[in-house]
Amino acid sequence: MPDIIIKKVGRAGWITLNRPKALNALTYDMILKIENALEEWREDHSVSLVLFDSAGNRAFCSGGDIVDLYAEGKKGNYGFGQKFWKDEYRVNAKIYEYTKPIVSFLHGFTMGGGVGIGCHASHRIVCENTQIAMPECGIGLMPDVGGSLILSNAPEGLGIYLGTTCKRMGPEDAIYASFADTFIPQDNWHNLKTILSETGNWKRIIDYSEKTSESFLKINATKIKKYFMKNSIFEINSALKNDKNEFTKESLSYLNRSSPLSVACTVKVVNLLKNSNSIRDALNIEYRFTYRATQYGDFLEGIRAQIIEKDKKPKWKNKSLEDVSIENIDFMLESLKENELNLEKVLK
Repeated sequence: MPDIIIKKVGRAGWITLNRPKALNALTYDMILKIENALEEWREDHSVSLVLFDSAGNRAFCSGGDIVDLYAEGKKGNYGFGQKFWKDEYRVNAKIYEYTKPIVSFLHGFTMGGGVGIGCHASHRIVCENTQIAMPECGIGLMPDVGGSLILSNAPEGLGIYLGTTCKRMGPEDAIYASFADTFIPQDNWHNLKTILSETGNWKRIIDYSEKTSESFLKINATKIKKYFMKNSIFEINSALKNDKNEFTKESLSYLNRSSPLSVACTVKVVNLLKNSNSIRDALNIEYRFTYRATQYGDFLEGIRAQIIEKDKKPKWKNKSLEDVSIENIDFMLESLKENELNLEKVLK
């Protein structure tokens, strides 16, 4: 079976990620095939909307397939990852800016690259088992694929909290944090997809929408704002350490699992993008970090510890958050000059 199934059904262009055993992780080839389909359907008047879904019960998409990125990076071939991210980000922007409705069905794990495909759709549907997260800091990256833009527009302090702690969001949290729009029980998905493909009318989503339980993030909004609505990771770290309670203890535990450099850069980027509506600005600044991450950051060590050897004991370049210098943060995010992403040159 192919890794991705692309077809037209009735009034819909339909894209199904089809690597269930790999939790539908995105390969480079899959990314390019998604782009080709979107371009083909852009001017196809028989296609009224686009559907994104995936095979299996466990995941919409767990992220990018990063084993090849690790292998090439270990050989010193940093250009491989740089090209992967450059092309992936271009597709993320095309999804965000697409002129036709895109409906994504986000069941199970939707993380990293899965957010870039599914959470920039115009209509994002979640169900009972949805688990959305931006876990990049845990592998030496930072929230990318345009995820930093969603984080920057989340309620006060919430984007920094989610981006730095890598906390997973169930359906109610995902809607509250603006990573999703509508809760629909998964048992009703088949009927909705059929109606959408037959009619091409995205408004039929409303017929199936249901309320969720109260969001954990909303319940803890005051605490999140108190500790995470700060200008730097140093202020956040200090605030969390100065107060002794269950929330601060848990938050520090999450932060200390991740790359200190990645966490520090995440705080800066989310603050820089505050109230921005530009997917291109977000992807441009994310690319500065990912462009350098393999050679100068913690990406290779993060993948080794979490994915390859799985010892869960990464040896980060900085031993703690206090060890990260402002100079290092600035270096990871400064202009790439002639190597800038420059999406405005490649997007219509």
